[in-house]
Amino acid sequence: ADGYYEYTTSECVYSTSDYSDMVYLLSYSFNKDVFLQFNSTVGKCVGLTEFGVMNAERLNKDQAILQQLKAQVDTFCRHNAQLSDSAVRDKA
Repeated sequence: ADGYYEYTTSECVYSTSDYSDMVYLLSYSFNKDVFLQFNSTVGKCVGLTEFGVMNAERLNKDQAILQQLKAQVDTFCRHNAQLSDSAVRDKA
């Protein structure tokens, strides 16, 4: 079908049980091509296309947005990892 496909993905990546290495990744895609990413380790948005660079520059100037994205490691990732990890451990 003709049309456009835009979506975002949020990922929490970690390998230690204390979550000390946890990274929050937010990716914006258009027609299966990632054009913008936020990485909590880097602490800012990175544009991967011309459109993405333009948006990354705009977002990186807004400290409130950056602080909110950085906080996702604790509020989204760590919180959900603790819930899912305890559910798996309780079943083992």
